[in-house]
Amino acid sequence: MAIGHFPEALKNVMQRKGDTLAKAGRVTHVDGSQIGKIVKGSRKASKPVMRAAIEHYDDGQLSLAAAADITGGAFAPWLDNVDLHRANVLFKTIEEMQEVLEASGHAPISKTNEQINETERQQIKRLLMETVEAITALTHLAAAICKEYSFSWLGTWKEHRAELKSKKYLK
Repeated sequence: MAIGHFPEALKNVMQRKGDTLAKAGRVTHVDGSQIGKIVKGSRKASKPVMRAAIEHYDDGQLSLAAAADITGGAFAPWLDNVDLHRANVLFKTIEEMQEVLEASGHAPISKTNEQINETERQQIKRLLMETVEAITALTHLAAAICKEYSFSWLGTWKEHRAELKSKKYLK
């Protein structure tokens, strides 16, 4: 059974907050021993446990790990072996966004799939990959800002969704 990224993220946030297995169990409505199995990777976290942990800890890394696990990895991954200081993340995000802009100048996205040749398809694929890299960088930037300045990760996304709804982009 593939366990995913949520266990490590939960373990990290529990360590940062100084929470015991028992406390994490109380906030996720399961026994602390179940949390122990989740963080060790011998038991997969259920969606209700993930949701309760995300709501309690309000942590970007934990949210991204849960989303990645639920979608089978079709989401921005939490990066390891990277300096996630807010200034470094900002500089990398700017670099990634510049790469999207550069790739967008070469991708013939005004054409339909039936109209493009293989070279143009590769240009569009490069734009896609640069876009996904920028999304990952932007997501880490949002998480770094929330963590450093004590903004709510969940509150930020709720505010964003409310703005989208007010503009009638969402129902």
